[in-house]
Amino acid sequence: MPQALLPLIPAGATHINDRISVVRENGQWTYFYGVDPIFSHPEEDHQTFRMFTAQLVCQGACQQVDILRSFGVCTNSVRRSVKKYRQEGVAGFYRPRKVRGPTVLTDPVVVQAQELLSGGCTRREVVDQLGVRYDTLRKAINQGRLHEATQSTAPARSEAEIVSGNDATISHNDPSRAASDKSERSVGDASAEMGVACTRPEERVLAAMGMLPGAPTRFENCRDVSFGGVLCALPAFEANGLFEHLQNSFPSLGGYYTTLQVMTLLASMALCRIKTVEQLQYEAPGELGKLMGLDRIPEVRCLRNKLSQLSADDAPQAWAGLLSAQWLEADPERAGTLYVDGHVRLYHGKQTELPRRYVSRQRLCLRGTTDYWVNDALGLPFFCVERPIDHGMLEALKSDIVPRLLQEVPHQPSEEELAADPYRCRFVIIFDREGYSPAFFKEMWQTHRIACITYHKYPKGAWPEEEFSGTQVTLPRGESVSLKLAERGSWIGDKKHGLWVREVRKLTASGHQTSLISSAYGQLALEDAAGIFSRWSQENFFRYMMEHYAIDLLSEYQTEEIPGTNRPLVNPRWRDLDGRFRSLKGRLQRRQAEFAAHTLHPKTDEEAVPKWERRKSELVEAIEQLEHELEEVKRQRKETPHHLEWDELPMEDKFKRLAPSRKRLMDTVKLIAYRAETAITKIVREVLAREEDARSLVRDLFRSEADLSPDTQAGVLRVAVHPMANPRSNRAIDHLLGVLNATELTYPGTTLKLVYTLVGRRPAD
Repeated sequence: MPQALLPLIPAGATHINDRISVVRENGQWTYFYGVDPIFSHPEEDHQTFRMFTAQLVCQGACQQVDILRSFGVCTNSVRRSVKKYRQEGVAGFYRPRKVRGPTVLTDPVVVQAQELLSGGCTRREVVDQLGVRYDTLRKAINQGRLHEATQSTAPARSEAEIVSGNDATISHNDPSRAASDKSERSVGDASAEMGVACTRPEERVLAAMGMLPGAPTRFENCRDVSFGGVLCALPAFEANGLFEHLQNSFPSLGGYYTTLQVMTLLASMALCRIKTVEQLQYEAPGELGKLMGLDRIPEVRCLRNKLSQLSADDAPQAWAGLLSAQWLEADPERAGTLYVDGHVRLYHGKQTELPRRYVSRQRLCLRGTTDYWVNDALGLPFFCVERPIDHGMLEALKSDIVPRLLQEVPHQPSEEELAADPYRCRFVIIFDREGYSPAFFKEMWQTHRIACITYHKYPKGAWPEEEFSGTQVTLPRGESVSLKLAERGSWIGDKKHGLWVREVRKLTASGHQTSLISSAYGQLALEDAAGIFSRWSQENFFRYMMEHYAIDLLSEYQTEEIPGTNRPLVNPRWRDLDGRFRSLKGRLQRRQAEFAAHTLHPKTDEEAVPKWERRKSELVEAIEQLEHELEEVKRQRKETPHHLEWDELPMEDKFKRLAPSRKRLMDTVKLIAYRAETAITKIVREVLAREEDARSLVRDLFRSEADLSPDTQAGVLRVAVHPMANPRSNRAIDHLLGVLNATELTYPGTTLKLVYTLVGRRPAD
């Protein structure tokens, strides 16, 4: 085994790879092979730098990507240097440069340059024809001495060229073309005649006339593109189904923007924390457009119109169903244990009077609508069920959730397998105390062989502490904790609707015993069942989605009639009478208690006796009045029907629901975005230990800038992400980009393979 090289090179050396390093000191670049210096040149000698780095690549000492990461040079520069070395050798770098004409923009040169620009030539083409420096031409344009032709004044292209994406006039897919910076793009976007950043007018006109089925995705050479890091989420988008089932689920949009482009924009908005469509008006449309291969993203009004088209005929519901089945099938092990919990979306508007619901996070009864979410043990969502008329979790489970799970949960045991093992279940559902019902437990097991787990709502006396033993429990995220647990068989419910269940209790340090009941008789071990005591994953999901994805925000303000329901509703008249009855009863009890106190503890002071007698008389009168009112309200409540059908409700008591279709579309896209973020976070966690640090870094990545370099000849789109704040974060991102490159994803709608790099990345010392 060869002996490892000792790190004897000077401190501060940049490691090109595990063999080659370089040190910048006293105006010199010195290259080392292991510990031995092999070459040196002045730092201002760029020709020698290009020659030697090309030599290293051609001799196999390193790769082109190593030079890019170590020195932060342009990809095209390295490629040209390698090509020159292979064709011309060392001498090719030191031949005198050909005199190409004037290097200063004299008046005749300005005239020639303006003619070329007005004719539709690009800056690079003008530079090549006139032999001037590119920076000289750029400065002249910025100073106003020269003017670039707008799209409307450039030579017109044929309809066939536009529709096919064959854009020779303004094509930016040439890797040799100089990349634009933000300043250049801002000037061009502001001067566009059809509106800000509308630099592809021919295509827009054809799309408006119905002659173009959507703008072709075409990328440009760009530096420092805002939110460029969000392109790192594309492989995760693809893995979670963002680009699937679109053609079959949604109607054709028509016009300039395609369904694929709109969906990509919505998912990218979610990851970039652009929480509403209205917030897009505060972002540069041209910058976001560059990420989609467009000139700009749609304006707010246009995007809302596209969302309305996509939400027609409840298409989002069908799409969400296909995706949830796909997610369940992709992870059958976790799909076998599902968490169900309700979440109240508050509504403070005045479009409709939604009923009040108890909101546990605020401990108030507030207006809103209840959504029931189905997640796995890690909090990853599968689907959501909206209940505008909420009869409680049990009704939602029976009517909406369980029938859907019976169809979508993969790898359920067959009837023969269930008959052979009386303790085997199809799957397990877990919920909080709201779903406690022995009758429901029994129905789920006997009818469907579904196991239920929840907290015991009415636990009996404490168990002896001797029964509890320390148990090592592995929680869903891999953490190992020690819990004091005990288990018994328990009977819950009455003789008719009751059943035997497993009861697991956890003993806390304070001596409190938390009880869990389960009808998963043979599936969960004691340790597995105990892990359910930590059901914060779903609560954390709600909290994170509200904070970062604005899951509670409205996507539209329209309302619609609630579809007919065959379940009776509580009569509003009866509810008012019941509330009045309870209020009167409380007041009566308080007066009776005060009267009893006066009777049992009379004042002995003679001067206080008249006051005492007067108060006692007032209490007697008040009690008699309250008793009379209470009896009258009790009689009215008895004569009033407790429940009514929806159609029987008075018009003033009926309410409309918030139109759900667009909300379903946005929620589904946000679920995909969250699942994508979680998948990327999981990769980053291979380098970073804490999940909070990993998620924070991933959020920073999505909002970071990136350089885009399309190369249609090579069939690649290079995304160079700008470095993070510290070396530790850069190592994590570099690891992530390596995993993403292994997917070899092609950008949707193109033939360009995505290649991710980190600008100026220096490998770990």
